[in-house]
Amino acid sequence: MENNKNKHIKIMDIDPYLKPYESDINLRMDTYASSKKKLLGDKQSFKSFANGGLYYGFHLMKDGWIYREWAPNADALYLIGDFNCWDAHTHPLQKKENGNWEIFLKGTQALKHMSFVKVRVVAKGKSKDRIPLYIKRTVQDPITHDFAGQIWQPDHDFIWQDSEFHIKSKEALFIYEAHVGMAHEKEGVGTFKEFTENMLPRIKAEGYNTIQLMAIMQHPYYASFGYQVSNFFAVSSWFGTPDDLKKLINAAHLMGISVLLDLVHSHSIKNIAEGINEFDGTDYQFFHTGNKGDHPAWGTKLFNYGKPEVIHFLLSNIKFWLEEYHFDGYRFDGVSSMLYHHQGLGVAFTDYSKYFSMETDIEAITYLQFANDLIREVNPTAVTIAEDMSGMPGMCIPVNFGGLGFDYRLSMGVPDLWVKILKELPDEKWSMNQLWYELTSRRPMEKNIGYSESHDQALVGDKTLMFRLAGKEMYSHMLKSDDNLIINRAMELDKLIKFFTITLGGEGYLNFMGNEFGHPEWIDFPREGNNWSYKYARRQWSLMENKDLKYEYLSNFDREMIKLIKHYNVLSSSDLQNLWIDEKLKLIAFRKGNLVFLFNFNPSCSFPRYELPTSEEGDYKVVFNSDEVMFGGQKRIDTNYIYHSNVLQEKIGANGIIINTPSRTVLVLKKIDNNIH
Repeated sequence: MENNKNKHIKIMDIDPYLKPYESDINLRMDTYASSKKKLLGDKQSFKSFANGGLYYGFHLMKDGWIYREWAPNADALYLIGDFNCWDAHTHPLQKKENGNWEIFLKGTQALKHMSFVKVRVVAKGKSKDRIPLYIKRTVQDPITHDFAGQIWQPDHDFIWQDSEFHIKSKEALFIYEAHVGMAHEKEGVGTFKEFTENMLPRIKAEGYNTIQLMAIMQHPYYASFGYQVSNFFAVSSWFGTPDDLKKLINAAHLMGISVLLDLVHSHSIKNIAEGINEFDGTDYQFFHTGNKGDHPAWGTKLFNYGKPEVIHFLLSNIKFWLEEYHFDGYRFDGVSSMLYHHQGLGVAFTDYSKYFSMETDIEAITYLQFANDLIREVNPTAVTIAEDMSGMPGMCIPVNFGGLGFDYRLSMGVPDLWVKILKELPDEKWSMNQLWYELTSRRPMEKNIGYSESHDQALVGDKTLMFRLAGKEMYSHMLKSDDNLIINRAMELDKLIKFFTITLGGEGYLNFMGNEFGHPEWIDFPREGNNWSYKYARRQWSLMENKDLKYEYLSNFDREMIKLIKHYNVLSSSDLQNLWIDEKLKLIAFRKGNLVFLFNFNPSCSFPRYELPTSEEGDYKVVFNSDEVMFGGQKRIDTNYIYHSNVLQEKIGANGIIINTPSRTVLVLKKIDNNIH
């Protein structure tokens, strides 16, 4: 790629506020170009470069097995396992160039499917038994609790049936964020098989078209939620086998559901016995050396993104999950931690100078650009989402425009806003202008995934949205026959918050499993502090399925809300128009996707004859409203009535309709064809 000096970069036109930092953007792109050339040369592609998974690790050949490892500072490596009675003397690896080691085992039966293996690494006079870096499966011994690598080579290759499946580029994402282990009601760890049988039909019926799977990469500590990865090429054995995961994804694709992997390349577990830390005897094989390689808050190791071998390892990992398991893209975890040497800790990103300082990690930015380039080469329809709380400009701008190349960023400020408001302000003091501003303000030409809560808001120390609103009343007043003011308020606001968020918060939408029906309580994984209990590490589907409980109302609302938003392509619509904001009465009206939305956030006042501006003349009909009986409402809206627009008297010059807007409701109207009636 040519040097970017004196070359105009398009991101400068997209975001004029970047003008003072043009030299920084040029530095970013020059680093990208020079690093790419150093890595690939003039002809190689990222797709052909990122083949570590095809070279390293265990590979069955016609006449035997080849095993390769990268350990540049090791003095000796020995393959051990149940195949040689764990004898370290019988199978030494030979050192090759560039820090590589290999051994050939003659005969296709030298290693067998599901046999256990480790590699003894000798470095600096010490020997340690380690799990191979590219192993596809690790298993924990139930007695010793030690982990070992396991050969995964079934007699027959998995038969995929999803060749026709791909994400439709124009289809908005409705993401169901899920954790396989807790996606069930029993107090224990769920499996891939159970998820395939029980959860996929549920997700399909609820209208979600994308699943974001958490904790798929191997992690020894279940309570880490999958965010302390030990083995980057291994499927988590907590939930089943590699083939079980393939069956899950294949089944999802046959249902028309795409599957994203929650990818953790922001850090790695520090454990030596299970992970990749100090594999060759040094602390700098994969990570920064010394304190720079330690995350001060997470107690984990930080990758050195400036090292070509590390880039090769991580990019190979990305390609592996796309090709081996047919994932449709990634949600990149902890991007803010990657982007800054301070990991984003204790920093308020109040102005653009915070993004272009000595604390910005240019090498990490380059790696993320490479990652997005590679993903497009492997699967042009794949989706990438960045979890970045800092708001780095250009995150979702194409790399060749000067951006980082992601498709979406998570609207992380939206759930934080709802939590802050609910904690600090009573309903009557909510600012309608603030809600409008916070939900509609975005980086220019960058797409967002909107959400009111994810797994983050449900963890111990926090609360799900519904539980925050209702509190202990959920334990005793969720019967449909129980008319409780606290529960009524909680349900009305839960519906309003979710509907406001899905319509305004982004070009995609995310929900964490169970929250669609207002799951009570919190998430707490088994740990010493709770006597290793699974009570809060599960989802109580029976609450939603119990026809006597109000959870069904919230589930109905979520399903019908998504159906409406999908039918009218609201998330893909770029015609958002603010029709009216009434700070005093707590009303907001806007037009989007050929629909008119009217939110009444007033906690006590209904307005039987409210003047609703519509911006267009014509006849209107209510096509959705949160006051339906099936949503737990009072059915105060006549859905058959036709509203005729006229010049409004109180809103001088505006054209609109007169309509009843009950307190704490949302109404959606559509202009209708006069020939229909």
